[in-house]
Amino acid sequence: MIKNITALLGVLAAVASLSLADSAPEASAQDTKKMVQNNFVETAQKGIKLSGYVDAGYSYNFTGDADNSNVSGRFGSDTAQRGDFNLYAVKIALEKALTSENKAQAGFRTDVMIGEDASYFINRSAGELSNTDNNSNSLFLEQAYVSIRAPVGNGWDFKVGKFVSILGYEVMERPANMNTTFGLLFNVMPLYYTGVLSSYKFDDYLDAKLGVVNGSNSDNNTTTNPNAGDGVALLAALNVTAPGGNANWSNNFQYSTGNDNNTSVSSTDSSYSTTTFPSSATVGTGFGNVDVNANVSSYALIYNTWGNWAPKFANDKLLLAFNALLGNTSGTVNATASLAGSSLGSVSGPINSTWYGAGVYAKYQFNDWFSLCSRAEYLGSNNSAVTGNNGAATTPAGISGLGNEYATGESNWEYTITAGFNVIDNLLIRAEYRLDWGSSIIQQNNYGETTSGGPAHYAGAEVVYSF
Repeated sequence: MIKNITALLGVLAAVASLSLADSAPEASAQDTKKMVQNNFVETAQKGIKLSGYVDAGYSYNFTGDADNSNVSGRFGSDTAQRGDFNLYAVKIALEKALTSENKAQAGFRTDVMIGEDASYFINRSAGELSNTDNNSNSLFLEQAYVSIRAPVGNGWDFKVGKFVSILGYEVMERPANMNTTFGLLFNVMPLYYTGVLSSYKFDDYLDAKLGVVNGSNSDNNTTTNPNAGDGVALLAALNVTAPGGNANWSNNFQYSTGNDNNTSVSSTDSSYSTTTFPSSATVGTGFGNVDVNANVSSYALIYNTWGNWAPKFANDKLLLAFNALLGNTSGTVNATASLAGSSLGSVSGPINSTWYGAGVYAKYQFNDWFSLCSRAEYLGSNNSAVTGNNGAATTPAGISGLGNEYATGESNWEYTITAGFNVIDNLLIRAEYRLDWGSSIIQQNNYGETTSGGPAHYAGAEVVYSF
């Protein structure tokens, strides 16, 4: 009985601990020398560790008075208008990691996040959530996978289940990133996958990953076309580490056989920007509502490269990094409209959307308790769509808007500077200023009817305690 009580108390005490997720990229999280690292409490069962953190802060956006004033390109909990106190996340991770031995073995990892960030990780779809929907009670299952090692060569590792994206320099844990707010490129990167991911380390300088998954941010399949078959996404990564370990270069690929399907919003693509087809039809007086049904059949291809370098001449005080992205979705759309069961017409044709961006980062550690980080990013896109016809003979007068799609694009920039303070053990305090500008950067409501190119200013502070 005493042993059982002791074990129970050990588990309860462990729940108070914290960690960063096994988030990609691993080198990014490590080399930023983040405050939250290598902290854990071991449970009563040997080898199983429980960890986590509490992340809270205050943000102020100078973006107008409208309740739904959003800054395009910013993460949801980073764009609340005027002043806002935030509980960004309470993070808890439970893990039995694989050992360094090259033998047959297994383990697992589970990551859970509670807080305002969780609301947007669950659903990043534009228009589905506004910045007034911050909810600190939201629960997000970030990862839950079984890890297996096959004693082949240097050891062939597998993850089976749900795991974080292999793409991108920034990760979902704010304290692991150089800056408090998430960058423009982070907001168009996939978040997580459900499937199988294998990894193999050839030597100290080269390692690779291959995976097959449902698609970005999807627990189901990767297609948004209800008439199409099941789809998958293929993942690949090649990482190079410089001799001495002070530099990394990562190349990451994703190919989706169908337009990615976000679990929470069904057919809405939330991993990156594509055009919705067709635009909402409008009806003259007395006709009622038009029902529009659009089937999109397309593929998606994403390439991401990032790297970091800690110059030896700077004695581990300076870290430089870059992050770049190129993505494309191409395919066809078939859309129909009806009124009270009667066909009004259809539109079909090719679609194409391309998005691209780059960012640079720098961090300087002045002493044991003070650091300064900066980030500059650009994100652009080209979205082209079809121009169809309304031409059903039964189309009543006064109905328009079926087809007549458009070609458009965006071009946005941001610069962020962040001061970090480590004045107490396990406590990180950060203050940040951010400036966004570009095409339609400020939207006064969810539908973008009132927009401007900025500038959009942000100021905020963050407090993180890890134990």
